[in-house]
Amino acid sequence: MSESAQTVIRRTDATNAVNLINVSKIFAQKQPAESVRDFFSPRKKIIPALDDISFTVKRGEFVAYAGPNGAGKSTTIKLLGGMLIQSKGEISVLGMSPMKNRIALMRKLGVLFGNRTELWMDHPVSSSYRWKRTVWDISKKDFEDTEALVLELLDIKPFYKTFARELSLGQRMRADLGLMLLHSPELILLDEPTLGLDVLAKRQMINFLKKLNEQKNTTIIVTSHDMDDLEEMARRILLISNGKIAFDGDFANLRSELGCTKKAIVDFNDGTRTEILYQDTNKLLKDISEMNGIIDVSFTQTSLEEGLANLFMKWKNGVKQ
Repeated sequence: MSESAQTVIRRTDATNAVNLINVSKIFAQKQPAESVRDFFSPRKKIIPALDDISFTVKRGEFVAYAGPNGAGKSTTIKLLGGMLIQSKGEISVLGMSPMKNRIALMRKLGVLFGNRTELWMDHPVSSSYRWKRTVWDISKKDFEDTEALVLELLDIKPFYKTFARELSLGQRMRADLGLMLLHSPELILLDEPTLGLDVLAKRQMINFLKKLNEQKNTTIIVTSHDMDDLEEMARRILLISNGKIAFDGDFANLRSELGCTKKAIVDFNDGTRTEILYQDTNKLLKDISEMNGIIDVSFTQTSLEEGLANLFMKWKNGVKQ
């Protein structure tokens, strides 16, 4: 690592939970044999998952990380959690290298994948929680305090003594989130945490994560294909395309860049209707206040989901961002 890169990491670790500098990740995928020679010297296809990306996440931020399938989201989460090693570049998580300080980092980090579980399937949820307390050497007081918090806020009490294999998907996801939080991590990485959840389970998950961020100042990075969920939870969004960061900003700016229009529909007492496209809400209200004979006003806007779907399709077809 260059001296300048070392300086950047030293200066930012006090305020940054995550710091990536020119990070790339390449996978070598073994190809089917097409000749005798291939059996002795297998052919490999080089797949670039991440291509020279750099970004920082400050402590206490709630950041959404989104992009089409295969864009590099899960690869990034696994690099931050020390489950993969980058091919190039430098990564600092909570002031530590995930590659060199993985065990120490795990004490301060929580990771949850929506399609996996750490619960013991043939034991009650409570057994998994107590197993973690023992293995992680969590003090009795800290364990009981956090246990009480997650049982109440995630509504786990009704099934705390239930075998994990008997839980619904929503119950299992909440139990897994609670298990992940028992050691009070400073940073949590969530990969599709609302995957497959019904409306009620999703609402409980989102509300809890928002409270965790606001009240505990826990840094959260979350991936999801549900843009409505991400917009409700996070204040900043990173978009990744073909292994590169394509957007970094807030949702208002993203909507503006995507051309997501806001529209007011004004109905008048003579049966006529006017549609007004607007960006400035104050100006719109002033204009409407000067109109006569209004009986109803309704508002719509282009779905962020729709705007991003169009953008992802352009990226898939090779249109440069």
